[in-house]
Amino acid sequence: MAVFHAGGASSPDDAGQDPAERWVVRFAVVRFLTAGLVALGLVALPVAAWMWAEAERQALVNARDITQRLADNVVGPLVTNRVLARDPAAIELIDQRLAPWLANGNLTRIKVWDEHGQVVYSDVESLIGQEFKQEEWARLLLDGGPATATLEAQTAKENEYEAHSGELVEVYVRSFSQSGEPMILETYASGEAVRRDQHAVLIGMVPPMLLSLAVLQLAQLVPATRLARRIRRHQATRNALLRCAIEASDQERRRIASELHDEVIQDLSGLAYALESEERCGPPEQGPIVAMARTLLQDNIRALRAMTSELYPPDLEELGLEASLMRLEAPLVKRGIALSIDLSDRLVLDRDSAVLVYRVAREALANTAKHSSAHSVAIRVRQAGPSTWITISDDGLGFNPGDPCPEGHFGLRILRDTIQQVGGTLEVRSAPGVGTSVTATFDEGALLSRGRASVPLNG
Repeated sequence: MAVFHAGGASSPDDAGQDPAERWVVRFAVVRFLTAGLVALGLVALPVAAWMWAEAERQALVNARDITQRLADNVVGPLVTNRVLARDPAAIELIDQRLAPWLANGNLTRIKVWDEHGQVVYSDVESLIGQEFKQEEWARLLLDGGPATATLEAQTAKENEYEAHSGELVEVYVRSFSQSGEPMILETYASGEAVRRDQHAVLIGMVPPMLLSLAVLQLAQLVPATRLARRIRRHQATRNALLRCAIEASDQERRRIASELHDEVIQDLSGLAYALESEERCGPPEQGPIVAMARTLLQDNIRALRAMTSELYPPDLEELGLEASLMRLEAPLVKRGIALSIDLSDRLVLDRDSAVLVYRVAREALANTAKHSSAHSVAIRVRQAGPSTWITISDDGLGFNPGDPCPEGHFGLRILRDTIQQVGGTLEVRSAPGVGTSVTATFDEGALLSRGRASVPLNG
């Protein structure tokens, strides 16, 4: 069983030296850097993909331009009527003129098609004379349409010699024979050159881009750190003010409870004894009136004592949280409401958190006793990491949480504001005929108490 030890609230001036604050600032900075890295990745990946695609497009444009020059300056003038007639000498001449293009690896295959879909020349002799179905794009190209260039594996029927060569750059351009007949020049080149160009572009562009974004990230790091510290100081100030307000409220409650107990209740108790004496020794005819007055006075004394207990909670350090909560059972028993308490075996709370738990339970049980007409009510307190939550559920009449709060009923509203100020939440679930459930959730140490102590559960 742990006990309290003294400790005051941290002030805004020394909040910068608080290890907890330094940890929070570091955590905020790490989150900022992580978010920046994620954003960097989200920006870099699309840009890299765009550069990769742009490099491929530019390489295909270059391949198309080179093939067009080859068609206009070399192949077209060599496609004579003798070539169209399949003269071996004329075909041999084209082979000799195109041999350097094939030997240096720039091209892997060359084909020349006529307007009917027949191969009139190819570096593969067996293809010459074969006919293939002319597709729409070919007719458009022969009519003056744009040349095409693609990078892909070749699987078409006319590509039996290229099917196992992997990715190839396939280019179709329009050409003219020596006699002016429209032709199609088809060339294939290895796709490795395009991939090399793409890698070169990426290697050349990505590092400067990443470096620029990293410099931007680092430039934002210093103001982000300062902002995190400033926000933390503001939070420390706000929490310190809230703690002072709560402590002032406790002191005022203690003062009122003390005055009620030491003055009003004592005076009324003396008066009750006097009435009791008067009842025994006074005139018999006044006995019933005096007895009625004494009974009424004693009921009021009990009500005032219960009020002092509500105004100033029990000493949680001495009684323990469970015993303190059990002391809230008396008003419920009078109304025939059974109370059950379920505290986690691993529950460890600092004093501020224990007081919040007690206040939530006290206010919720007071509402249950006054308004619910319930038969039973249960308190359940659980803890996971720094978070603590308490739930008070009853089987009473219930109500509509959306209805305006009746005049004079401010307990839950004040409690909600208090819990929200420390970063917690208060949730009220209810409906007519199904009972009410009040759940408060908050983090341990939310009030920034420097001195921490565990509250015993069972006293």
